[in-house]
Amino acid sequence: MKTVRCSIFCLAAFLISASVLPAQDFSTYRGFSLGTSLATVLKLTDQKLADVNMTYGSPSTFQEVTWWPPSLRGTAYRSDSVEQILFSFYNGTLYKMSVTYGQSSTEGLTAQDMGNSISAKYGAATSIAPVVDPASNVGYDGQGKLVASWEDSLYSINLVRSSFTGHFGLVIYSKQANAAAELAVADALKLAKQDGPEREAERQRKQTSDLEVARQKNQKSFRP
Repeated sequence: MKTVRCSIFCLAAFLISASVLPAQDFSTYRGFSLGTSLATVLKLTDQKLADVNMTYGSPSTFQEVTWWPPSLRGTAYRSDSVEQILFSFYNGTLYKMSVTYGQSSTEGLTAQDMGNSISAKYGAATSIAPVVDPASNVGYDGQGKLVASWEDSLYSINLVRSSFTGHFGLVIYSKQANAAAELAVADALKLAKQDGPEREAERQRKQTSDLEVARQKNQKSFRP
C-alpha cells in the first residue's frame, strides 16, 4: 500500500512539473522575434532604410535586409558563428529569418552535430530528413537541403545545408505569414508576366520618342 501511495505521489509530481515546463519559443532567434516591425529590426542591427532592399510588389509589400554580426569581444576578437542573417518582411512585418553559419565555425561538424546543437536550444527535432544523395538537386526554399525541423502550430525552424558549399543554416518563419507571403509573390509574378508585353511595348515607344527628340535637336546643331 505504501508503494502504491508513493507511486501515485511521484506520478502527480511529474504531471505538475510537466504542466509548468515552459513551451519552446520557435518565434525567436538571437533576440530577434518574428512579427517585429522593420523599424525595430533596423534599430537592433544598427542599419538604415538605405540598407533595405525591395523585392516583389510595391515598396511596402516585400522588403529584405541582411545583417552581418560584428566580431565578439574577448581575449581576442573572434567572429560570431553566424555569418549573416537575412531578414524578410511582408507588409513591414518580419515573417522569416534566414541564418547562414560561417564555414570556419562549422567545419568538421556533421548534420547530427548541428541537429544536436539546435535541439539543445529548441528541444527535440520534430522531424529529421532522410539522408539524400549529395548529387541530387532536391532543395529547400532555394537555400539548401533540409536536415531537420523544429515546429509547432505557428512557427517552423529548419536546419538546412547548402548543396553547393556545404554550409549550414537555419530558416525560421511564421507559417501563416509565410503562406500569405508566398501567395502574394505568386500573384505578383503572375501580374508581372501578364503586364510584361505592355511594359516592353511602352519602353520601346519611349526609346523611339527619345531618339526622335535627339534627332531633331542634332539636325539643327550638327556641323560637319
